[in-house]
Amino acid sequence: MLLNREGRVFVAERIDTPGAWQMPQGGIDAGEAPAAAARRELAEETGIDRVTILAESAGWLSYDLPADLRGRVWQGRYIGQAQKWFAMRFDGADADIRIDGAHAEFSAWRWIEPERLPALIVGFKQPLYEAVLAEFAPAIAALARG
Repeated sequence: MLLNREGRVFVAERIDTPGAWQMPQGGIDAGEAPAAAARRELAEETGIDRVTILAESAGWLSYDLPADLRGRVWQGRYIGQAQKWFAMRFDGADADIRIDGAHAEFSAWRWIEPERLPALIVGFKQPLYEAVLAEFAPAIAALARG
């Protein structure tokens, strides 16, 4: 979860699914620490490399794909994901954000109020995003207070 100095959350619209917004995420390479993977994926997807990690989820948070997507997503190899989440403060400027990389995943981005996040996300991920928001509520509140 990437937060700006006002406590707003970074979300981006998927290039392959117009209208589908999400926070940056990605896989962990063999031998890679979760925090290093989070930083790498954020940089690959958004060009952002100036962040401070504020918090780490206590455990792994997961979701399952709905039945109609199983077999179609991820070449049918997985039925869901377990994810390690980090709350990060963006230490750069909006001009640093670049979603137009060689393997672009997003077509648009914006900062939103945290409470708006679950409503923007595909339904099957909403409980996961609500759990992330609850876990990082203290970090979000601290940024919002300045």
